[in-house]
Amino acid sequence: MNFYRFFIAVCILILIAACVARIETPVHQPAATQPSATAAPLPAPDSQIRPGQEAGSQAPIDDLDLASLETAIERSLQYYEKVKDQYFHFGNRIIAIEELKASLLAFRTIIRSADTTEIKMNKIMDGFDFIPYNGQSDKGTVTFTGYYVPVLEGSPVRTSRYRYPIYGKPDDLVVVKPDKTDGRRTNGIIIGRLEAGEIVPYYSRSEIDRKGLLKDRRLEILWVDDPIELHSLHVQGSGKIRMPDGGIVVVSYAQSNGLPFRPISKFLLEQGLISARDIRYPQVKNYLREHPEGIDEVLSYNDRYVFFRKVDRDPIGSLQLPVTSGRTIATDPDVFPKGALAFIKTQKPMFDAKGQIKQWVPFSRFVLNQDAGTAIKGPGRVDVFCGDGPDAEQIAGSLKEKGDIYILIRKNSN
Repeated sequence: MNFYRFFIAVCILILIAACVARIETPVHQPAATQPSATAAPLPAPDSQIRPGQEAGSQAPIDDLDLASLETAIERSLQYYEKVKDQYFHFGNRIIAIEELKASLLAFRTIIRSADTTEIKMNKIMDGFDFIPYNGQSDKGTVTFTGYYVPVLEGSPVRTSRYRYPIYGKPDDLVVVKPDKTDGRRTNGIIIGRLEAGEIVPYYSRSEIDRKGLLKDRRLEILWVDDPIELHSLHVQGSGKIRMPDGGIVVVSYAQSNGLPFRPISKFLLEQGLISARDIRYPQVKNYLREHPEGIDEVLSYNDRYVFFRKVDRDPIGSLQLPVTSGRTIATDPDVFPKGALAFIKTQKPMFDAKGQIKQWVPFSRFVLNQDAGTAIKGPGRVDVFCGDGPDAEQIAGSLKEKGDIYILIRKNSN
């Protein structure tokens, strides 16, 4: 067996054995009671070795529970049941949606079987192609970042404390989808508003928040108490709002104003207000809290504004199905096959009691491509869904690392 097969084989072997001993994360709970699900780091010293290099002392392992993997697989299968006769381009390969579905079914059958660990490993190794993706760099790696579900304190009505609105989609926001029969229009949707019979750009963040151009239109679906966390909600695209009585309301992306996303860290860096070493989001938020007089100006730098809707379950990904903590990734839908099973390896931070990064540890896991993002464009970007709550925020806000991704396709599925 060559090293490539040995590499994946040992990974799967340890994955299946380790998952039996771990306490499984609860799944299929109502969104209001679902706990924050952030995986505990599990070191794997040599997990950054790529196929073709000499084997080290330990191959990478999957650092999450098996239940979350099955949950994510089920959600991709639900998507494939609704979508028929589609093809995806992955590198030089054209993959039919039927291939992706068959691959998931075959993989699920193997991990659910009563076979021994060795037999399961052999079946996966013999039955699947692990197709590497080279990203954009000379070294063939992609950049992994993280996103999470922020938890905010809110109220269904405005009060002296809860005075920052979460807006639903305005009725004057116009979304024009490209006509696929018109070769002149192939670059995505047009978002704006009608003015004198013409579509013009929709209001910017500054016009909405500082000038109040959406006030008194009954668009507020909830109110929150922190403008910084509200901006985080806009960046992440979904969140959980804790009501005064302890109940949880889940909100998810409904639409945006169509204007470009601009990271506020870039503004702070250009103005000389933070250093390059403090550009990660936790440090950016700390700066804003220490300088409340400048919050409005800084947040207004990001023209993009997101409108929300209430949902009765976990936050929804681009497949219009709930995302799975640690298992869902967001990629460019023009590059990676929707819903596909993949294997990733990169590294993640570990924190001390003060929330400071004390070390970076390699990790690897199976994931499902179930989401997309405005800033996640091109073959060199993968965004990992880290869950909800403070722990997930710490990881997501710090993660910006190089790594590798492989799409798994069942062999002889044509």
